[in-house]
Amino acid sequence: MALSKVNFNSMNVTPAASKAIKFNSSNNGLETGDIGGSLVLISEQTASGVQTLSFTSGIDSTYKEYIFKCFDINPGTDDQVFRIKFSIDGGSNYNATVTSTSFYALHREDGSTASLQYHTSMDEAQGTSGQQIARSIGNGSDESFCATVHLFDPSNTTFVKHFISRGNEYQSTNDESRDYNIAGYVNSTSAVNAVQFLIGGGVFDGTIKMYGVL
Repeated sequence: MALSKVNFNSMNVTPAASKAIKFNSSNNGLETGDIGGSLVLISEQTASGVQTLSFTSGIDSTYKEYIFKCFDINPGTDDQVFRIKFSIDGGSNYNATVTSTSFYALHREDGSTASLQYHTSMDEAQGTSGQQIARSIGNGSDESFCATVHLFDPSNTTFVKHFISRGNEYQSTNDESRDYNIAGYVNSTSAVNAVQFLIGGGVFDGTIKMYGVL
């Protein structure tokens, strides 16, 4: 089977062409109609000894997808749960109903244990207490949790709001890597317009950035 190739020089990529394929060369995002999927940084918050970080503005109909990046979440006490909560009233309450599924892979530093398993204690069945995205983060100076959370079409008022989380923690009890995979939906047709991240006990340090996806 012959390999088909596209001659770039024969493509019309001028901005004036209404149906051209356009490529972004700006540091400030794409123009309307560009093919890309570039991330636009909306806000960034750094936690220093706090229990929660809340994003109460910037989540609207501007973007169909929002991405939250969690960097080096380090709890003040060992073996902590980390949750995400959703609000449909601008952050007055973070009790939107969630149904979700969860599984994770783990591997210990000494190689003694490795497994892949469904995690029933992390899934939600019409829960309102927040979705766990990490289960037992260590609090050592070299222990932390990092993740990417996708929230899809939060301003839609016809359908439920889907989300996906992928993250990895240093689980200190057994010195192991845990790769968490969580997906679910906010079971409401009201717009989700605020998001909160919460440590299970005590406080935490770390940085969380919120992006819009073009």
